Amino acid sequence: MPCPEQDMRLNLFFIMASITLNMSTVLAGYVLDNHGRRMCYLLAAAILSLGGGCMAVAFYMGEGALAHFDGYITGNLLLGLGGTFLFVSSYQLSNAFPRHAGLVVALVTGAFDASAAVFLFYRLAYEATSHAFKPAYFFLGFAVLTPLLIVVAEFTLMPSAGYNTRREYQVAIEYAKDSTRDVHDSDDETYANKPREELQRMRWRRASEREAQLEAIEAVAGNEDERRADREVAWERQATSGVYGFLHCKPVGRQMMTAWFWLLLGLTVLQMMRMNYFIATVRAQYRYMLDGEEGAEKVNSLFDVALPVAGVITTPFIGVLLNEVPVYGTLGVLSVLIVILGAFNCVSTLWAGYATVVVFVIFRPLYYSAVSDYASKVFGFATFGRIYGTIICVSGIGQFVQPALDTLTHGPLHNNPVPVNLFFAIGGSVISAALTFYVYVKTVEHGKGHGGKSVDELRFGEDLADDERRSLLHDGVRGDGYGSAVRDGQDT
Repeated sequence: MPCPEQDMRLNLFFIMASITLNMSTVLAGYVLDNHGRRMCYLLAAAILSLGGGCMAVAFYMGEGALAHFDGYITGNLLLGLGGTFLFVSSYQLSNAFPRHAGLVVALVTGAFDASAAVFLFYRLAYEATSHAFKPAYFFLGFAVLTPLLIVVAEFTLMPSAGYNTRREYQVAIEYAKDSTRDVHDSDDETYANKPREELQRMRWRRASEREAQLEAIEAVAGNEDERRADREVAWERQATSGVYGFLHCKPVGRQMMTAWFWLLLGLTVLQMMRMNYFIATVRAQYRYMLDGEEGAEKVNSLFDVALPVAGVITTPFIGVLLNEVPVYGTLGVLSVLIVILGAFNCVSTLWAGYATVVVFVIFRPLYYSAVSDYASKVFGFATFGRIYGTIICVSGIGQFVQPALDTLTHGPLHNNPVPVNLFFAIGGSVISAALTFYVYVKTVEHGKGHGGKSVDELRFGEDLADDERRSLLHDGVRGDGYGSAVRDGQDT
């Protein structure tokens, strides 16, 4: 059974990586905006290799052999930093499949939630080999194989230039449909002394290349009927949200001065503290609450399996909830889960421990998805990067409180986690209820699904948002706006 000092050291180990991951989203976003996805992936590969190497050396040599260098903390910080560069830039994949962008985002988020399964599988292998498969070997393999896979995939599967936005696809389609490109001003001069059939063949070849180019673009973006159907579905979902367009096209400074932003920020800071505190202390909590290691091990074992599995299983249900339920309805579901989670987490029985784990693993991916969904619908994509990045970064800074919570738990509270859990339950319930009520009142006041704006106003706003989104989410290759499909079909 670990002593309080070991518990606090392990918690610090987790907290430092969590803070690094959250706060480095701004840095990763800056690199992505200015240097592109490829630079992010290469940096991720290098940093993950260094992080895995530090962990391998620390486990192999032991803490005492490294003198004043803490290989465990350093390695974990680097793994958190490298993971941010990889994760943030992976969202760009949604632009590669514009007709399935929502599914791609959900899969990336699900993969993020399911990533804990890697360490679950390692623990099973460690136990199955009677501890012969040492942590040093695992992290050495991670330091070599993971960066290698990233680099190989980047240079063999991924395009060198950035992905196109929906607006760029539309511009490319109109460009490919333009039949005037089949006739050049210089044709009469070029083919003056040649048979007329040769000029007709050249124009026919240009038309064929243009049509092939159009087919290639529509294979990704969908044909005209499919795109019209997609737009209709998108508008129906925007109307269903009840808040779409409330703060679109407003300066980011004005957006951050509203209750829409501050209530979401306060709730996210508190919930990220609450989630990270539970992840870091779940075993220690139930060791105290269930009076022994046996019950704590049962709850922890369920948690190890349920956390990654729920990230995958809940993905389609979360997508349905976000698309088909008004935003205040989604916030209401979160509020109910916060209350239930807080109540179960204060009950010292085994069944309540199991119930807490089940509710937690459902709540966590839903909350992360709901925050990004709320930010995109209320604030718009034109400022999404700055709004969402600020929320995550400030929430990361809030994690510095967690060591104080550990000290409080192991000191004055004598290892009793219930007062801290009760604080999170009450605080989260109050703020989530306030946010839900505020969004509901604003939705009813406007009485429209698009924040009181007309369709034409929102379409104009979306055009502006597409331009801004390209600068936020695209590679810095500004001259290749229409993508490879257009470049491959250039006139000859």
